[in-house]
Amino acid sequence: MSNLFIVPTPIGNLEDITLRSIRILEECDLILAEDTRVTKRLLNHLNISKPLLSFHAHNEHKVLDKTIEKISQNKSTVLVSDAGTPGISDPGYLLIRSCIENNIKIECLPGATAIIPALILSGFPTERFVFEGFLPHKKGRQTRIKAICNERRTSVFYESPHRINKALNQLKEFIDPERKVCVAREISKLYEEVIRGNIDELISFSENHELKGEIVIVVSAI
Repeated sequence: MSNLFIVPTPIGNLEDITLRSIRILEECDLILAEDTRVTKRLLNHLNISKPLLSFHAHNEHKVLDKTIEKISQNKSTVLVSDAGTPGISDPGYLLIRSCIENNIKIECLPGATAIIPALILSGFPTERFVFEGFLPHKKGRQTRIKAICNERRTSVFYESPHRINKALNQLKEFIDPERKVCVAREISKLYEEVIRGNIDELISFSENHELKGEIVIVVSAI
């Protein structure tokens, strides 16, 4: 029987990969990679050599049927993204759905994601929260931001470094000025940084400091 393993990879610190993930990578027949160059560097670090096949957001619709065929021809196939868990703001959903439809067994290993560390580091309520992924660049962006500001639960979303100032200023339009916000960047990496405060304090910080790397914004529950 063919198996697809969803294997999370480190979001920064290579020591975060699990022993089980390493074993699955060592034992698999084929690895589907978001960027084969990035995955190759990880495999080299782990002294693993396996066939790699490109599977990413720009080709997943086009190659989906052929990829299912490849998975069916092998006993064990692994899906990885460049960092974190495939399917969470990364390619994976279409493939997983198609595997289910084709009776291919799927196993998802627990592991790295930026959402949970950012949520915990914020110090905000964690009993109930919502994850918004990446916000739209243009159409629908303001509507989503307004919804986040009206959301009573803690909200978590990703943002790019060149849009962080725009995002914070857009939040300012709708958010309670005293509601707490957290910006976490470069989680698990050398220059990890967590900034907490109200929206004006975060805007002031971002305007006076260049925020680089992978960024997560957390808006506190009401």
